[in-house]
Amino acid sequence: MRDHGLFQAICRVNRLDGEDKQYGYIIDYKDLFKQLEGAIGDYTSGALDGYDKADVAGLLEDRLSKAQEDLEEAREAVKALCEPVEKPKDTPAYIRFFCGNDSGNADILKANEPKRLSLYKMTSALIRCFGNLANELEEAGYSAKEVTEIKDEVDHFTKVRDEVKLASGDYIDLKAYEPDMRFLIDTYIRADESEKISAFDDMSLIQLIVERGVGAVDALPKGIRESQEAVAETIENNVRKLIIDESPINPKYYETMSSLLDALIAKRKEDAISYQEYLNEVVKLAQQAKNPTSSTNYPGSINSAARKALYDNLGQNAGLALAVDAAVLDSRQDDWRGNAMKIKRVRLAIKQVLDQWGKDAAEALGDYSTGQENERLDVLLEMVKHQHEY
Repeated sequence: MRDHGLFQAICRVNRLDGEDKQYGYIIDYKDLFKQLEGAIGDYTSGALDGYDKADVAGLLEDRLSKAQEDLEEAREAVKALCEPVEKPKDTPAYIRFFCGNDSGNADILKANEPKRLSLYKMTSALIRCFGNLANELEEAGYSAKEVTEIKDEVDHFTKVRDEVKLASGDYIDLKAYEPDMRFLIDTYIRADESEKISAFDDMSLIQLIVERGVGAVDALPKGIRESQEAVAETIENNVRKLIIDESPINPKYYETMSSLLDALIAKRKEDAISYQEYLNEVVKLAQQAKNPTSSTNYPGSINSAARKALYDNLGQNAGLALAVDAAVLDSRQDDWRGNAMKIKRVRLAIKQVLDQWGKDAAEALGDYSTGQENERLDVLLEMVKHQHEY
């Protein structure tokens, strides 16, 4: 590379293609940067004419100085965010701060979401800034003691992020690690706990509970599993998230699951149940919430997930549930959910069944015949839309 080719290389390497990239690196094997001043002069000749020298100062910055500045800013940002966490700043304290004091409370968990997102973003920035200097910390001016301190901080906040993601259930919606993030952690910090976290890359905590029962607790990060309170709050938040996510499929069933979870949380907080008994009950509840169709408390004819949902939400009237099921199957058309006319066709078919069943339908839906027909019908239609079989 010569002349403007050298300047082109610098521009291309430093081209930003996303929020994660701050700048690029160029390895100069042939001392071409000795020609940098001339290359910039040739390539930008006249481009900066008319600007004062002070205006263009700093367009080229020392990489180590800039990387050190970024690292210090990242350290201060995440420490400032976590400053209000109650002492001793252990795992339960971080979970309470970022998830809420009332475990299993969906509203509180949602209200604390902005803080958690800030934690995830700031920790990722810290890891990346650390990775940019990981092999050159001493060259950047840090003492051996400061290097150890920085590594401990990155390790600490990475674990905090992992535990909060898991305790809140956010890890289901967010990748546990980007591939390059895991590489940085395993290479420069530690690999032992990341192996624990990787257990949740392909399945949720609830799935692990379904498969392993109480043994799923052993897969939790050390900071969580060593605290009974942290284990309980983590499971409760994840079960609550599952209930909320799955509720549209069978509102009545998951309303029952929600009540059972509330009762179990109350028993735990009142010390009315031993920890082992609590684990056994919450595991059973999680399994029921994950696999609602596994219940045997249905008539023989109610033999599919859709029919069970209709049965639960139509006053456990098997005949009415089967009639609505047949009406939906007969009236649905390909890709009906995305077409207003096709949806109207299914809605009309359901309404005709409810009208035919008259009083029984009114009792099943509750207030169906007292001026709330459309509202009740629309609620039922929304549930039908969420059935995979339709």
